[in-house]
Amino acid sequence: MARMKTGRSSQNADEPREAVVAALRYAEAHQELHLSELLELLRIPSIGTQPQHDADTRAAADWVSNAMKKTGLENVHMIPTPDHPTVYGDWLHEGTDSPVVLIYGHYDVQPPEPLELWETPPFQPDRRDNYIYARGASDDKGQFYIHIKAVESYLNSSGRLPVNVKFIIEGEEESGSPNMETLIRNNKSLLASNIALISDTSIPNPNQPSIVYGLRGICSAFIDVTGPDHDLHSGSYGGGVDNPLNALCHIVSKLKDESGHVLIPGFYDKVLKLTPEERALLAQSPLSEKDWLKETGAPRVWGEPEYSLVERLGARPTLDVNGIIGGYTGQGSKTVLPSTGHAKISMRLVPEQNPTEISELFSRYVSKIAPPSIKVKITVRSHSSASIIDRSIPPMQAAGAAYAEVFGKNPVFMREGGSIPVVDQIRKHLGLQTVLMGFGLPDDRAHSPNERFYVPNFYRGIKTSIHFLAKYAKLAKSG
Repeated sequence: MARMKTGRSSQNADEPREAVVAALRYAEAHQELHLSELLELLRIPSIGTQPQHDADTRAAADWVSNAMKKTGLENVHMIPTPDHPTVYGDWLHEGTDSPVVLIYGHYDVQPPEPLELWETPPFQPDRRDNYIYARGASDDKGQFYIHIKAVESYLNSSGRLPVNVKFIIEGEEESGSPNMETLIRNNKSLLASNIALISDTSIPNPNQPSIVYGLRGICSAFIDVTGPDHDLHSGSYGGGVDNPLNALCHIVSKLKDESGHVLIPGFYDKVLKLTPEERALLAQSPLSEKDWLKETGAPRVWGEPEYSLVERLGARPTLDVNGIIGGYTGQGSKTVLPSTGHAKISMRLVPEQNPTEISELFSRYVSKIAPPSIKVKITVRSHSSASIIDRSIPPMQAAGAAYAEVFGKNPVFMREGGSIPVVDQIRKHLGLQTVLMGFGLPDDRAHSPNERFYVPNFYRGIKTSIHFLAKYAKLAKSG
């Protein structure tokens, strides 16, 4: 638990309230300027997973660094990694009795392909129908920039913050944050804080805030199968040589049953059962099957019949095929028996499932069911553990009160199906729990063409962050 020495004097009881009011007025008066700055950031194609965009990704890091400095954050610098740097900045003048909030975000974005499905170019932000359409608008440039503008609103109105803050904005999240754990482990003193704050999730609808208290972990694997040492004529060799793609499809078909149950032995052994209390809590989610079908465009809801839709999406583990590669996929026919086939698999994990153990179970099972007529290689690409945050801690209470102040409704508690590896890394190496204050919407199309961010949520997010910092400061100081 960090305590920063600054020598601040005691303050008048009215000062915190007045500082909040002043910050809110500043944010309101500068809405369009803040949005125009976000649009500038969105124009940078910081596709961290594509080497041809390395210079653009570095340009985004420089942009974020300059934005932090202009805001009034101090000690702004790049923390290098083998790939893209993390931008650090802080403001530590609120005294030893005030907590330190570590705010995380990422400036890298997903590849925009297929480009032909975008209504407007992905890096030419387009504002229409109260949305900003651009890659990274919701995930995560729009969301992390909320907190930078909240800090600016305080520093440019009253000249101080109610708490101490530190920012780390990375450029490798969409690559699985391969260097973040080492960065955190090597910078424990620099990053020492009382709580972490991340906005990289969504709320159910524009009028209903939510707090995510659970994230699934992830284990990603790559299956390579090889048959003959070169492609063969399917007429001359079909029936005498096993087709690697056929074999791969048989392997994939044995990973799950038709209802969504994973068939890997031992996969569910350590999955914690949902308690009646938690099932009741999750049932408060406003998500309906009708809304889900409208959002996804799917013909019907699908999944483990023993669990509700909300439970399947956040509290149950999954296994999905993300891509199958092999053979001829161009126009026209080519009667080839391909030499190789490949499948990308991801497994979303829940608390108590160990990613390393699941990787081993997966590899052992695939090796067992693979036919001897082909060679198989399994490569585990990335993994991270699931996270559960204590809903009773003061920062979570402050987040709930801040949402209610701005949205006029108490937030519902939800478990998110996605994975944010840094949450578990922050817990493991810094001993911090993380408050997940999302401002995206379920239909923001993150990772898909026509990604967007709801403009009113950008403005309300800044106000919510302003309230959160003040409310958390008050709760922390009261014990």
